[in-house]
Amino acid sequence: MRAMVLAAGLGTRLRPVTRSVPKPMVPVLNRPVMEHILRLLVSHDFAEVIANLHWYPDAIRGHFEDGSGFGVELEYSYEEELLGTAGGVRHASHFFGDDFLVISGDALTDMDLASMREFHRSHDGIATLATRRVANTSEFGVVITDDSGRIQGFQEKPDPAEALSDLANCGIYMFDREIFEYFPAPGTSKLAAPGHPDGFADWAYDVFPALLEAGIDFHAYETDAYWNDIGTIAELVQSNFDGLEGSVDLGLPDNEVRPGVWVAGDAEGIEGAEIDGLVLIGEGARIGAGAQLVGPIVLGNGCSIGAGAGVREAVLLDRSSLEKGAFLAGGLLGPTRD
Repeated sequence: MRAMVLAAGLGTRLRPVTRSVPKPMVPVLNRPVMEHILRLLVSHDFAEVIANLHWYPDAIRGHFEDGSGFGVELEYSYEEELLGTAGGVRHASHFFGDDFLVISGDALTDMDLASMREFHRSHDGIATLATRRVANTSEFGVVITDDSGRIQGFQEKPDPAEALSDLANCGIYMFDREIFEYFPAPGTSKLAAPGHPDGFADWAYDVFPALLEAGIDFHAYETDAYWNDIGTIAELVQSNFDGLEGSVDLGLPDNEVRPGVWVAGDAEGIEGAEIDGLVLIGEGARIGAGAQLVGPIVLGNGCSIGAGAGVREAVLLDRSSLEKGAFLAGGLLGPTRD
């Protein structure tokens, strides 16, 4: 089964982090979210991947190139104009075989995709949607199913008192190729608006309603795996902490210099710092004498912490700098813009 990573989005709610990179390149544990996705795909034997691009396409191409450095064969589908969540998949339809996986480029998860593939192929349905039970349905689109898991309908961010389901749509799908028969005709998407290209289409507003109207079987695959769509700055910070704490399996450097303190490559000044709690120190980081680090903390590659500075429960992006004697308690710090 081949796979597609939806990587055309910008991530406006993550600004200013995404003012110069697309959302799939936002780092978690000092690696782009999309890199974690590719590593997950490889671990479940998805070796042929295509990614759609629009915003800052060179940032993605420059990092991943042909995918060989990450264990995949990676192709790209560039969209001159954004085609929507489903339209971008149709634009790349030449790439797919009889069935295929679609995963959002901001889906941070350690889901068992091989199990989902087995579920999809063992059920007589045209599509399978990954779902996870959530406490607050008002933050998610939810999927309504019958007792057998067949999808009966959807609600978009319902108030918990009005929700007919607590199964959130994770934005991870498996389809049979016949799904393209249920796409809207060019220019007829329910979200079509002036300026939208003819090929625009949306899963939630066009394709899934068409399946329901036609009485076509499709199913929900329920998982209890970690899943975070990193929609906000707070979620980005929390996802880094979750990776440090092991709530999601993202992999940490082999060099654990002391319990709970990991160092990627060469870093300076670790011995002269006071470190407490879980801390990841990136390649080329420099820590001044007497600096205090109270985890969870992620220091990006090339970060600089001045002498006597203090950091507590924070994420510092690559090349960020905290001057001598300053402190950062909570939140996110980025580099000085050139």
